Amino acid sequence: MLFNSLDFAVFLPIVFILYWFVCNTKLSIQNIFIVVASYIFYAWWDWRFLSLIFFSTAVDYSIGIALSKQQDNFKRKILLWASVAVNLGLLGFFKYYNFFLENFVLAFTLFGADLRYNSLNIILPVGISFYTFQTLSYTIDIYRKQLESTKNFVSFMAFVSFFPQLVAGPIERARDLLPQFEVERKFNFDKAVDGLKQVLWGLFKKMVIADNCAIFVDEFFGNHEVYSGSTLLIGAFFFTIQIYCDFSGYSDIAIGVSRLFGFNLSKNFAFPYFSKNIGEFWRRWHISLTTWYRDYFYIPMGGSRGTKLFQIRNTILIFLVIGLWHGAAWKFIVYGFINALHFLPLIIWGRKKSKNRSVETNKLVPSVRTAFGILKTFTFLVLVRVFFRADDLNIAIGYLGKIFSSSLFSIPEFAQRTNAVAVFLGIIVFMSIEWFGKTNEYAIETLGSNWKRLYRWCFYYVLVFCIFYFYAKPQQFIYFQF
Repeated sequence: MLFNSLDFAVFLPIVFILYWFVCNTKLSIQNIFIVVASYIFYAWWDWRFLSLIFFSTAVDYSIGIALSKQQDNFKRKILLWASVAVNLGLLGFFKYYNFFLENFVLAFTLFGADLRYNSLNIILPVGISFYTFQTLSYTIDIYRKQLESTKNFVSFMAFVSFFPQLVAGPIERARDLLPQFEVERKFNFDKAVDGLKQVLWGLFKKMVIADNCAIFVDEFFGNHEVYSGSTLLIGAFFFTIQIYCDFSGYSDIAIGVSRLFGFNLSKNFAFPYFSKNIGEFWRRWHISLTTWYRDYFYIPMGGSRGTKLFQIRNTILIFLVIGLWHGAAWKFIVYGFINALHFLPLIIWGRKKSKNRSVETNKLVPSVRTAFGILKTFTFLVLVRVFFRADDLNIAIGYLGKIFSSSLFSIPEFAQRTNAVAVFLGIIVFMSIEWFGKTNEYAIETLGSNWKRLYRWCFYYVLVFCIFYFYAKPQQFIYFQF
């Protein structure tokens, strides 16, 4: 079920009313209802994969209980690795089986061996990368004795399957979200209104900005051979905006919907396109994933401790793994490796740990130095995102080759140039609102708080009008494929 679909527009009010007015007599009933609603939400795609979610939930719940009772370190390690093997085994099979099989056979072919194989027609379950990491972090934290296991299976089921963030995050830690299922929740009007505002902003980002950029992105990337470098650069720019508005829009909707039900989810984006360097960008982009890798992969490998060479190795490894997390394709591995190379100067020059704060919060216009840093970082992202969007590595190389050809200096030629100008203007308005709201949790959190009520509501209605005006066939969120 898509957040931007009519199905969800019907589903959400029904769940909201039943949750607060029918199931509010007892906490356990509310949690059972959340599980039922979440399973219905997920089953809208394919009910068969509900068994996979339930299996993963049952395994990590049981291992969590066993870890809390077990004091022997060797047996605790066996339990931990059982959880890792089950979770990553399922993820590896569904997401990477064919990729590794094909490359294994290709490696032997290079040495003259003729291996025959049959690839499997595997359907990737929606959201498996997200809920797998969520349950895996639960058992790791219990193993580290940073978290007590829960004995309430329903609460744990609700934590794993909570429908607002089930299929594309944020990837929540059990120590933050699970306790919220174990305390009484009362309706808070102000919290609900704030949630609706964030949902509105998320829908605007997705349906007005991202989906209109997608029209041009699909055309240019699908037929890059016939377009000039200048046109393809526009396509790369539109995709850079699209993927941000698409994914952060999903996160805004997920966080806002959660607030309607009395839950607080973690912030997943902190205005990343205002970053002055690539290190700052990765602290602001998909925060729940990057912090997950930091805590459960980078730091256990040694993190930033040791020599520069040691830090460089760890940085390259973590970016390669993050790239591979996005999909079973060489283009994602190259995408991660290029990001790592761009990150290395920050390690070499010792500027990796710069403070992660909003860009010049007290200034309406950034300084020349800040503006240059933002522009430089954004330009890099526009180019490297080509590897992310292209269908394969060869197309990405060909696409970039066209951009860096002499045709880059030609006048862009393509159909619907008037519509493209309208999209550009929309992006300018959108980024301006983001800039003014960059100190908030989301851009319009406090926008208009000092305005007269009439003006404030006019602004909200303009956003609603734009959403309905641009509404057509619901477009799937990009990160559903990961």
